[in-house]
Amino acid sequence: MPSITITDLPGDTWTDAIDLNPAGLGLPADPAWSVTKRTLRGGRRDRVDLIRLDNGALSVDILPTRGMGLWRGRFRGDPLGWKSPVVDGPVHPAFVHPADRGGLGWLDGFDEWLVRCGLESNGAPYEVAIPGPDGRPARHLLVGLHGRIANIPAHHVAIHVDDAAPHAITVEGRVAESTLFHAQVEMTTRFTTVPGSNRLVVRDEFANLSDSPGAMQILYHWNFGPPYLGEGATFAAPIEALVPQNARAAEGLDRWTRFGGPEPGFAEQVYLAHLRGDGPDGRTLAMLKGPGGDKAVVLRFSRSQLPCFTLWKNTRGAREGYVTGLEPATNFPNPRPFEEARGRVVPLPPGGTFLAETVLEILDGDQAIAAVEAEIRDIQARGTPTIHRGPVEPFAPAG
Repeated sequence: MPSITITDLPGDTWTDAIDLNPAGLGLPADPAWSVTKRTLRGGRRDRVDLIRLDNGALSVDILPTRGMGLWRGRFRGDPLGWKSPVVDGPVHPAFVHPADRGGLGWLDGFDEWLVRCGLESNGAPYEVAIPGPDGRPARHLLVGLHGRIANIPAHHVAIHVDDAAPHAITVEGRVAESTLFHAQVEMTTRFTTVPGSNRLVVRDEFANLSDSPGAMQILYHWNFGPPYLGEGATFAAPIEALVPQNARAAEGLDRWTRFGGPEPGFAEQVYLAHLRGDGPDGRTLAMLKGPGGDKAVVLRFSRSQLPCFTLWKNTRGAREGYVTGLEPATNFPNPRPFEEARGRVVPLPPGGTFLAETVLEILDGDQAIAAVEAEIRDIQARGTPTIHRGPVEPFAPAG
């Protein structure tokens, strides 16, 4: 397997630019593919590294500087991602201050197609009381929105290409969320795709590098705008139970699977769900179908790894961040103390690991979309969904 190391801090390895293609490796040139790397310049994106993995049909922009998130993508000419009000992104982590605006500073850098939320926490901001020394009053530490992993640069990045057909391409990165006297968790991620395919596999392994027990949370914030979002777009998944997170979400419960066009000033609506699954791992899926009915995106994952699912509807004005989020996770995006009290954190013993995998598929034909709809109906037929009219325990604080 040809492997190229781009970044490796322990080995003092750094590559400014790369342009990898099948011809350079002596592999078949059809379908054409490439992996390129460059460093962005100017404004708040200055010094952000960008790796473009293009399999000939699907391309994704990977950001090692921003926790190995995905900034943008394209599939056969259609954009993947959304138009954030953060117009000068991707923003270098040096310009993101999570404690700003009462713990909402994370939003200053939020414009990715896929951003991971975690690892210490992945929900709303909260305060932690730190006992003062010698009996002095405790001080309060503010834990910001959605955690730190998205704003930590990778310390190791490599590219791997399989020798054997179909010559799968993998971009690997390692990101460490580690602090003295605190958690030491390292994420090793692998983005894998096959030349010419409509599929991207995101495989993350989290390891506790500490000699002490630890815990973590992870939420995959996949964000989509047009052409997969628009007036008449629909969401589908096999629902076991669904809960509006708050009174605002409850207002839209009767149309929670449908989307309207851009609405300036729209207040977000969040729905929390347990999905039904298939097989011993609880394999499940969720689909966003575009307004024309001929384009869709599908996320596949396992309930055994990611038992919680959040649908984020934020159909504000087109210049305000018209977007919806499909978010499989280990927990719901409530403050960590709430989630921890309900058993929704992942324990990591010393040296322990946790694996999470999400698979993205992009569909652009009636047959493919109909097949996924039938798959969802088949799983849903195994039980009637429970739809709660307002927030209830243990999903969210009861209204």
